[in-house]
Amino acid sequence: MFASSCTSPVTQGVRIDPNALPVSSVTPEIGQLSAPAPSRILFVGNSYFYYNDSLHNHVQRMVAEAGLIERRDLTYKSATIGGAMLSDHPIDHLLDPDNLRVSEPFQTVIMQGISSAALTPERRANFASTAADYAQRVRAAGGEPVLYMTPAYVPPHAQYRPDMISEIASLYIATGNEIDALVIPVGLAFEEAYRRRPDIVLHKAFDGSHPSLLGTYLAAATVFASIYESSPVGNGYDYFGAVSEADALFLQSVADETVREFYGRD
Repeated sequence: MFASSCTSPVTQGVRIDPNALPVSSVTPEIGQLSAPAPSRILFVGNSYFYYNDSLHNHVQRMVAEAGLIERRDLTYKSATIGGAMLSDHPIDHLLDPDNLRVSEPFQTVIMQGISSAALTPERRANFASTAADYAQRVRAAGGEPVLYMTPAYVPPHAQYRPDMISEIASLYIATGNEIDALVIPVGLAFEEAYRRRPDIVLHKAFDGSHPSLLGTYLAAATVFASIYESSPVGNGYDYFGAVSEADALFLQSVADETVREFYGRD
């Protein structure tokens, strides 16, 4: 029913051919939000968001723990569909604050594509065109679009390949540059954490795709650092004792350094 509330991005919106954009040389052109420190954020994605008590809850708790914004003043919502492509979401319905019982429009909308979005020309084109179309709709509703770069698969996933993160990064960065949207480098943070600690488990062992609790924690720290331009290092949030002090500090440091390098921040 909701699908009828928004026009298909295949037939309308900005046309982007991600396969015609440079790959290895792509760097992000947008390094910060135009409206910093948002208190009303909508997350639009799939199971990568809702696993492990939902990403938006972890980010919200980090923000409150850091004292950036009072918890009572934070309005975060997460709209997820299992296995969904970005184009599966009824974006017009979600952007109407009344439909999600929110008093004001969302200031920031974080959008995530399907985990395999970068693996075929057809899916790359679908993601890029949808992101362009939805970005226009987000701005028309008074918000700012943001793209969430997904992590690559790891073994035992059947589609694992060592260069997958390069394909994902090029798709998200090139699309973000075309639509003037901030890209959150979660996928790159996963790669850096694995490089530093090959023994760490950031994916569910049964599929090599979905994030483990530590993976979600790293993702939350990366979103926190990207959106709020504040270091997560030393943040006391540990998911009520479920994340050890050593793991929290390690993941916070990886998120902080990945974000700083990605955006060229001091």
